[in-house]
Amino acid sequence: MKFWDDTVVGEHAELGRHTFTAEDIKAFARRFDPQAFHLDEAAAARSHFGALCASGWHTASTWMRLMVEHKRREDDACRARGEPVAKLGPSPGFRELKWQKPVYAGDIVAYSTEVVEKRTSKSRPEWGLMSIRNSGVNQKGETVISFTSTVFVERRKAGS
Repeated sequence: MKFWDDTVVGEHAELGRHTFTAEDIKAFARRFDPQAFHLDEAAAARSHFGALCASGWHTASTWMRLMVEHKRREDDACRARGEPVAKLGPSPGFRELKWQKPVYAGDIVAYSTEVVEKRTSKSRPEWGLMSIRNSGVNQKGETVISFTSTVFVERRKAGS
């Protein structure tokens, strides 16, 4: 993870892609969102979605997995170059979560992020806060999920 001080508003990162298979969709839904249009093709066909589709929470959880993997790769690259790695703190939350289009079985969603705001923490000066716009776009170029998350990121120590 880059230090808060080294990150600039406007930075963009591609996190990766995920193909949502019918099996994936049903397995997630059985555990976390057991609605008929996520579990059964026939029921989904009769629903307002018209076909089996992923839970919005499934699309959000997939973003989280890809974000963690992306940060891990960044950290490994920094260490390989002999650079220090900043600590990532907790997230105080997210806002403006929108599931804009259904994600159907077979859809490939590409996830990305962009830093949209930075500010220092008033209560913890060794940390900064970053707001990041996150999105997932399907193979047709349609945004299927978007939200803004905020996270604490370690600041460089004086003289570093």
